[in-house]
Amino acid sequence: MLRKIQFIRSAVAAMLMVAAAWAATPPPAQAAQVAQAALPPGALASNVHIFYYPWYGSPAVNGSYRHWQQGGHTPPQAVGADLYPVLGAYDSGDTRVIDQHMAWIARAGVGVLVYSWWGQGSYEDTLVTRVMDAAARYGIRVAWHLEPYGTRTAASTVSDINYINSRYGGHPAYYRDAAHGNRAAFYVFESLRVTDWSALEQVRAGNIVLAQTTDTTKVANFGGMYTYDGIAGATAPGWANASAFCKANGLVWAPSIAPGYIDDRAVPGNTTPTVTRDNGAAYDRQWNNALGTATGGPPTWVSITSFNEWHEGSVIEPASSTPPGGHGYQTFNGAYGLTGAAAETAYLDRTRYWADRFNPTQADPGTSLRATVNSRYVTASDTAPLIANSTAIGAGQRFDVVDAGGGQVALRAKLNGRYVAAENAGAAPLVANRTSIGAWERFTMVRNSDGTVSFRAAVNNRYVVADNAGAAPLIANRTAIGPWERFNLVTS
Repeated sequence: MLRKIQFIRSAVAAMLMVAAAWAATPPPAQAAQVAQAALPPGALASNVHIFYYPWYGSPAVNGSYRHWQQGGHTPPQAVGADLYPVLGAYDSGDTRVIDQHMAWIARAGVGVLVYSWWGQGSYEDTLVTRVMDAAARYGIRVAWHLEPYGTRTAASTVSDINYINSRYGGHPAYYRDAAHGNRAAFYVFESLRVTDWSALEQVRAGNIVLAQTTDTTKVANFGGMYTYDGIAGATAPGWANASAFCKANGLVWAPSIAPGYIDDRAVPGNTTPTVTRDNGAAYDRQWNNALGTATGGPPTWVSITSFNEWHEGSVIEPASSTPPGGHGYQTFNGAYGLTGAAAETAYLDRTRYWADRFNPTQADPGTSLRATVNSRYVTASDTAPLIANSTAIGAGQRFDVVDAGGGQVALRAKLNGRYVAAENAGAAPLVANRTSIGAWERFTMVRNSDGTVSFRAAVNNRYVVADNAGAAPLIANRTAIGPWERFNLVTS
């Protein structure tokens, strides 16, 4: 895989900017959607990092397409990827796109964005501040993926680290790891291209610099290791040994996981193996490999490959469920049992589930719902319907109120990390049993004039009621708001 990635990135770096015949128009309608509300910073996992690519361009913002044409394709309908973005062939410099990306990353519970950076004054360097400004609004922090631009050396890497620290280190979104001396983090992609990294000793004390390898003989002068390889993550070769070495030597171990891998459209004729998503099972396997003790877990950090490396098909960024026809695009259809538009965000929500499992101490304590009709708290379990029957708040009475987009929310039970569904299209009681947000898991939260809230199920447009004055399970079957349909939101 490394040879293949090297080929892709080298080819892209050499690609000339080509003016497109397509008339400059704003990004697709989806790009103009209102970004989802930011989650509180405490709800994001600072030990979950995600690789982010700010290298895309479009005529509307950049003056021409950039990257989307890889593999000889003609955007906006035909792009160099086997999946098609919900936002279309977007521009990485479009502030609306950036804001939506940060909202999605926050929804996934990821606390650190690892920015693909190609040298001082590069295209990607010019977009840093825009991305960091948006990241700060969502409580996301920015670390760095130092890419192998043509003249990169160990000495230039030291210069780059000093440059980044000097130029961007004062920004509120700049990531520093409090658990490791408040040091900044730099992932060095294809670090094995250089054999002598002794120059890193100049910056090692103030920075965590990670080598991309599991070969413990290749990490002298580095502060840790990561893998990036989303294919190898399926079997975790060498992970246990690398993890043990890092733990024994006070280094950071940040194995990389991916939901899948396919680059057929970006690199026609390639022979790189495809990692099929298997409706989400492949992603879960890689998370289990990262966290499992048999494969070296738990690690210091988990690094996710990727948010939006579209060429390699490793994205968790929403992919369109209705991509342009005639190009052979795949979709996320079937992921975690979801189909259509509901499947587009399946990998964001599954990432949040795993981030919360890996990072339980930093997870937000959640919100409890107290039914006004009996002053009791709503309780969730693994199988039983929700019911307002508790006089105190414990694990079963805590929920995350997750912004589901479009002015709607979803309720995720802290007890099992699953979303509350208006089961059987609202005809059955509410149950916290879903791994992702679909039509049955979406609610409009109505704020009443008395300070209470009510929840209207999107699937049938009916209000949730603590039926029988709270003695019966919650069900979404009321057409109006009365005393039984009102709840207080309680935080603790």
